[in-house]
Amino acid sequence: MAKHRSGFADQLCLATPEDPGPQTAVGVDGHRARMRTKLLTAGPDALGDHELLEMVLFTALPRRDTRALARALLARFGSFANVIAAPPGELREIEGLGDAGVASLKAVQAAALRLARGEVVNRPVVSSWNRLMEYLQAVLARERVEQFRVLFLDVRNRLIADEPQGRGTVDHTPVYPREVVKRALELHATALILVHNHPSGDPSPSGADREMTREIAQAARALGITLHDHVVVGNGRWLSFRQEGLLG
Repeated sequence: MAKHRSGFADQLCLATPEDPGPQTAVGVDGHRARMRTKLLTAGPDALGDHELLEMVLFTALPRRDTRALARALLARFGSFANVIAAPPGELREIEGLGDAGVASLKAVQAAALRLARGEVVNRPVVSSWNRLMEYLQAVLARERVEQFRVLFLDVRNRLIADEPQGRGTVDHTPVYPREVVKRALELHATALILVHNHPSGDPSPSGADREMTREIAQAARALGITLHDHVVVGNGRWLSFRQEGLLG
C-alpha cells in the first residue's frame, strides 16, 4: 500500500498545467461542465468577467485550468472588454497564455465588432445614431493611438463603407482631404461622417481637428458631397461637431 501511495503522489507531483494528472483533469472537466451548464441555462449575464474569460480560453487551451489565466488577465487589464481589446503583444506577456490563447481572445473581439457593425451597415445611420455611437465606441474607445476613419453614406444616408484613413501617434493622425474626397467619389458616396479617437479619453476637439474638418467640408462641398458630422471618440465619451455647432 505504501508503494502504491508513493507512486500516486509522484504522479500528482509530476502533473503540470500542460499535462494534468488524473485528479486535475477530472477537476478541470467538471468545472468546465458546470460553467457550460450555467451559461446555457442562466444566460451570459450570469457569468462574471473571469468566468467568461475562462470559457473563451477553454477550447484554445484544452489541457489547462484557465482560472489562473483569467485572474491574471483581469489583474493586468481590468475588465473583460479591456482584455479582448488589448494589443496582442501585451497579451503575450501573460505567462502561459501563448499564441493560441491570444488568438482566441482576439477572435472574440473580432466577433463583437462584426456584430456591432451588423447593426449599422446598410442602414440609415443618421436615424440610428445611438447604435452608430455604440459601434464607434467598440471600434475606437480603447485604441492606444489616434485613428481617423470615414463613414461613407449613400443618397439615403445608409452606411456603405467604414474605412480607416490613417493611424498616427497618441495625439495626431495625418489626414489628406483630397484622399477622403477621392475615395468618396470611388464609392459613389453622397455624404460623409468623419470619426477619430482621442486616446487620452477626452473627446474635446483640438484646433487641428477643427481646421481639418473645415478643409474636408470645403473639398467635399465643391463636389456635391455633404459632411454630416465629425465625431470624436474618447473612452466612454464622444463629441459631435454638429451637436456642438462646430461644423460651420
